Amino acid sequence: MADVHAPSEMAVHCPDCDGPVIGKPHGYTTSYDPKNGPPERWTLLQCPEGHTMLVLQAEYSGMEFDEDTPYRMYPPQDRRLSNDIPEPLREAHDEARKCFHAKGYTAVVAMCGRTLEGACELQGVKERTLQKSLDKMKANGLIDGRLAEWADQLRGVRNSAAHFNSDPITRQDAEDSIAFSEALLDYLYVLTARFNAMKMRRVPGSEA
Repeated sequence: MADVHAPSEMAVHCPDCDGPVIGKPHGYTTSYDPKNGPPERWTLLQCPEGHTMLVLQAEYSGMEFDEDTPYRMYPPQDRRLSNDIPEPLREAHDEARKCFHAKGYTAVVAMCGRTLEGACELQGVKERTLQKSLDKMKANGLIDGRLAEWADQLRGVRNSAAHFNSDPITRQDAEDSIAFSEALLDYLYVLTARFNAMKMRRVPGSEA
């Protein structure tokens, strides 16, 4: 009987090739812990150029594993954002990452700007410009001074990406923009929630 969970060849980004390849599976295993989410399939994959073996993880979508986009666990790639971050923001940030891997650095910065605009709007802040929205986020206590200073330092990069001009957007500019977007999303939706939960636990009588 055919193994319905057996993986077929998969498209994946090979870090040695620095590009997409079609890898051949060399074994797999499945795991399931109801407390930690849906079933997972872990696949050992080989780059056709004979480079480092890759380990991919896919989740069971309700139909089959192959319907989920495989995630490269080894060698490590971009970490998955927390599910506590709203899906539209995660999708926008993931698109920025895809642009980075495609070396579209101007597009990376533009998508990061879109992600930041979405984050501000979902926090109830929508000013005339993104920078004014970020300034208001600081004034409202939604982000701290270091994040606000980081946002201000990246203002020129975002402006260059948003308008037609000859200003170059470098790989480092793109990396910095992605790192800032990720830090802001973590701060708004993960760290703040965890900090508030910790404060609630420490309130006398809250253990009951």
